[in-house]
Amino acid sequence: MSKNLVIVESPAKGKTIEKFLGPDYKVLASFGHVRALPSKQGSVDIENGFEPKYHVLPESKKHLDAIKAAMKGADRLLLATDPDREGEAISWHLLAALGLDKKNPGIKIQRVEFHEITKDAILYAVDHPRDIAGELVDAQQARSILDYLVGFNLSPFLWKKIRYGLSAGRVQSVALRLVCEREKEILAFKDQEYWTIAARLCVAPGQEFKAGLVDVGGKKLGKFDIPSEEIATALKTSLQSGSYKVSRITRTEKKRNPSPPFTTSTLQQEASRKLGFSARKTMSTAQKLYEGIDIGEEGSVGLITYMRTDSVNLSAVALKDAHDVISAAYGAEYALAKPRIFKTKSKNAQEAHEAVRPTYIAKTPLELKKYLTPDLFKLYELIWKRTVACQMAEALLDQTSVDITAELSLPLTTSQFAGSSRAGLRAAGTVIRFPGFMKLYIEGLDDQDEEKEGLLPVMSEGAALKLHELLPEQHFTQPPPRYTEATLVKTLEEYGIGRPSTFASIMNTLVERKYARLEKKRFFPEDVGMIVSDLLTAHFQKYVDYNFTAGLEEELDQVSRGEKEWKPLLKEFWEPFISLLKQKEGEVNKSDLTTEATDELCPECGKPLVVKLGKRGKFIACSGFQEGCKYTRNVDQDGEVVEPVVSDEKCEKCGLPMLIKDGRFGKYLACSGYPACKNIQPLVKPASTGVVCPECKQGELIEKKSRFGKLFYSCNQYPKCKFALWDLPVETPCPKCGFPLLIKKIYKRKGEFLKCPKEGCDYNSSE
Repeated sequence: MSKNLVIVESPAKGKTIEKFLGPDYKVLASFGHVRALPSKQGSVDIENGFEPKYHVLPESKKHLDAIKAAMKGADRLLLATDPDREGEAISWHLLAALGLDKKNPGIKIQRVEFHEITKDAILYAVDHPRDIAGELVDAQQARSILDYLVGFNLSPFLWKKIRYGLSAGRVQSVALRLVCEREKEILAFKDQEYWTIAARLCVAPGQEFKAGLVDVGGKKLGKFDIPSEEIATALKTSLQSGSYKVSRITRTEKKRNPSPPFTTSTLQQEASRKLGFSARKTMSTAQKLYEGIDIGEEGSVGLITYMRTDSVNLSAVALKDAHDVISAAYGAEYALAKPRIFKTKSKNAQEAHEAVRPTYIAKTPLELKKYLTPDLFKLYELIWKRTVACQMAEALLDQTSVDITAELSLPLTTSQFAGSSRAGLRAAGTVIRFPGFMKLYIEGLDDQDEEKEGLLPVMSEGAALKLHELLPEQHFTQPPPRYTEATLVKTLEEYGIGRPSTFASIMNTLVERKYARLEKKRFFPEDVGMIVSDLLTAHFQKYVDYNFTAGLEEELDQVSRGEKEWKPLLKEFWEPFISLLKQKEGEVNKSDLTTEATDELCPECGKPLVVKLGKRGKFIACSGFQEGCKYTRNVDQDGEVVEPVVSDEKCEKCGLPMLIKDGRFGKYLACSGYPACKNIQPLVKPASTGVVCPECKQGELIEKKSRFGKLFYSCNQYPKCKFALWDLPVETPCPKCGFPLLIKKIYKRKGEFLKCPKEGCDYNSSE
């Protein structure tokens, strides 16, 4: 019997840790959380000081039983859950779920913490145990209860006022507001035309470069000073007649430093930009790298440090390893004499003590490639390059700016430039004198490609230039871009909203709840998302305010530092929140949120048409619905009417063209003669089996799909005939009872065989 029992969260790393610790240690997994607040009303006793009523998760009972059995005969219980608030709380919950008495547990209980799964880190953690940090547990409890209080009170409010099944979350609702407000900015945006003029100039044959027009007659050009093609053409005509020479050359040396090593949020952002990974995929892939990968003779090894962190620190060992790798691979001039230290921006970077980095920097991505899947390799390579690059020498760049004067023989005649006979152009270029860290890695940029370094030919002041071509170009101002996962994470972090470990689940919730959709990696709010956001912003403005949410995060951080009590924090939040909610219950009217008036009258009954919110978004309906008028019409995402598409099919009942329409189960055909003819048909005709229905003997059995997508076969005379089968019918009479068809069944054990579907007949061709 092992004397020491170690509990981790995930079984994936258990064997690796057990190998490091030896035969006196047994490692078991809790498989994540073991207790939680039940998903029902009353799970927090508000009257009794916000006392949580936790319950053991059903799926955790077998894991707890295994831990209890392993504790018999063990001298020490080591709680090695993840090194963050959530991991601290899981250890605390684990003791409660095991029923261990705090004063007399009957076993020595210690908390151990490690940030990488390496032998040295594990052995050090076991040799330096501590007690469970009560402040971190309190902060996590406060966060869970706050989220519960918001979710289980605000969500039912949305059900009553908009529709059943919606949800509101403390941080999720703020993220939704960001997405929706950006969409409103885009919809309200009015583009503005402007023009630029570039010149292709030549110093000597084969030495061309481009310069842009920057001033006319000594007046600096503003962005909108060339507002139309007419003015651009007039400028081009005058510039065509000019003589060009270099008036000034300015050279400046610029130094560029590398980006800091990855935190959780910067890893999510960069993996989105460079690898196209979603935040969720990045975290699951990083989890595998952290927990351990089998690398041949060495066995399973954790390849990166803990991936939930807001720290940019690197250990002394990591700094030395990076220095050695850089010196060996690139030479002494690329290595730093003194390590570069980065400062953490977060006010309370408590989630871990180090940045996300490779555990063994000496193990290059190419060396490990044969052991990794493509996704694991891409993410490991990204983390490795960022870590090594942050300790490489700065890059040195020569920035050259060339000012060019154009003397015009044809003075300008346009009003704002009238009489001007001189223009100025400028060309800029960058030469990388020493690449430094850029030899290995350059951080990606949001909404654009990585920087491209331009080169200019050698030239001197006073040199004459030959004009090859003038290039006027039309532009329009662009609205702000919709959020990508990377830019949304960046914005949430800048506001101090949420925590690194929650960003992936927040964005996933927005999509799963159909509040927003991801198209071409950008968030587009759905109709219901806009309405929910508008409701919360109008009536619960304080609780979806960016600064309020960020302030609440800081208060939770104060709890984790022992500077604030958690129950008074809950009380401060709860009392004004529930008071406002009760007030809004009576003030907010459902029809005001889900119905908009239009100026149009119903073509069937003459009553006003309204825009309503349905399960699939907005649609136009008759306000006389309660009186029996069923007129409806679809609208698209922009609120424009969607006209039905006329198909090539003719109605089999009246001969009029059939229209392609959208229904709750997808597209279908409907007669254009509605309401006189109410014939509808599936858009894709069901596949026929060619088998006559054995019940009505008039219809034919056709292939259909149930509402859950499962294939079945039924009579095409439905609803007159309701005969149906789950298995493929075969037009062969049963040799035992004479039933006019058999069905084809497939089992792994028996293979393919025929069976009689008639109740009471046991014919089976495999027997």
